Amino acid sequence: MHKIPAELCIKCKSHKNLCGLPYCPIMERFRGMVSSLQKIEIDTSFKLVEGSTPPSGIVGEKGYPKVSLIVNIPPSVYGEDARKYENVKEWWGRINLGDIIKLRSSLISSITTVKVEKATEYYDTEIPLAIISDNPIVTEAKLKTLEAKLKFDGVILPRGPSGIAEQIKVLDNPKVPTKLDKLIFDDAKSTEAILELYRYNVDYYKIIHALSFGLLGRKKNRRFVPTRWAITAVDSIVGKFLYNKIINYNEINEIEVYHSSYLGNYFYVILYPSKFNSTWIEIWHPLSLWSQELTISELKENFWGEYEYLDGGYMAARLAVLEHLEQIKRQSGIIIIREITEEYFAPVGNWHIRETVRNAMKNRLGKYDNLNLAISEVNKKLKAKINLFELRTINSLINQKSIYDFFK
Repeated sequence: MHKIPAELCIKCKSHKNLCGLPYCPIMERFRGMVSSLQKIEIDTSFKLVEGSTPPSGIVGEKGYPKVSLIVNIPPSVYGEDARKYENVKEWWGRINLGDIIKLRSSLISSITTVKVEKATEYYDTEIPLAIISDNPIVTEAKLKTLEAKLKFDGVILPRGPSGIAEQIKVLDNPKVPTKLDKLIFDDAKSTEAILELYRYNVDYYKIIHALSFGLLGRKKNRRFVPTRWAITAVDSIVGKFLYNKIINYNEINEIEVYHSSYLGNYFYVILYPSKFNSTWIEIWHPLSLWSQELTISELKENFWGEYEYLDGGYMAARLAVLEHLEQIKRQSGIIIIREITEEYFAPVGNWHIRETVRNAMKNRLGKYDNLNLAISEVNKKLKAKINLFELRTINSLINQKSIYDFFK
């Protein structure tokens, strides 16, 4: 079997099939390992599942435009006790990777197949409303099959044993945020609706689910949107909105370094006086999720918002930094460094990137007299024995001249 380059795995993260194989060998190996560790035992003749969805739902992408609509239910768990099974903002900094896997593997994924253009026809079932509800919703699923196999993904949350559902019934009344409820009945474009919800501080993850479950956009154009696509779309739309604002602000006048860590991911953000541009560096340790050797990936975005390739992790981290710049009404050059250690042995979605960088922007490590010094200080804190100045993006940044240098 030919060796797949680690750089390819890091860019793919199991869902782009860049290696040409019909499955991801890393995910297959990992599923086997976790299933063994968790010792999942489930009665596959079990046909009726009832409990409160936290809420939790996913729209798949395989087979598009005919896709899987998935409602996750913790069996016999009701009310507020169910909320902990999908509550990423409360998870952050409080529970570890093993705890997240245990919670998610306790959910039963009830699956039905839908055509994406039929989204509005599902409103009567109240399934889409249940997924964006403020409260856990009692839901019942009658299953034809049940498979004790965990599902993991680099972008969306993992899920537990799954089964094909004959029927999924919502038994509670969903409580939808007022602003979101209004936009469901409006005929606004999806981009306008997403930005209005964001400006009104509607929970970011509810906005993603509302788009994914076909609740936003022109009524005649509403579709189910695969959740992975919806995550990237919302990050891109909100990110572009913030970018268009911050490029008109004055530059910051100091060099600052910010830091936070969670789940074996260590983030450093350097802001420096400059027109907007951004550098994203990922340092994957040996035996971390996508790499068996020390591997570094780099991505550059210029002032015009053009980046070398689309990376969901970068878009999540970028959003968090742009939110900070909008808050202080400044623009800057940005360097985001993500160091991933062997502690991060399971993919649990990219929500933790967004939330960790948001928390990093509340934790300034210090101010520095020049960019070289700031980068050197971050380099000292890295667990990997590398020289950041030898990286393509950092070397280019340090050696580049701005147009103003030619008039000095």
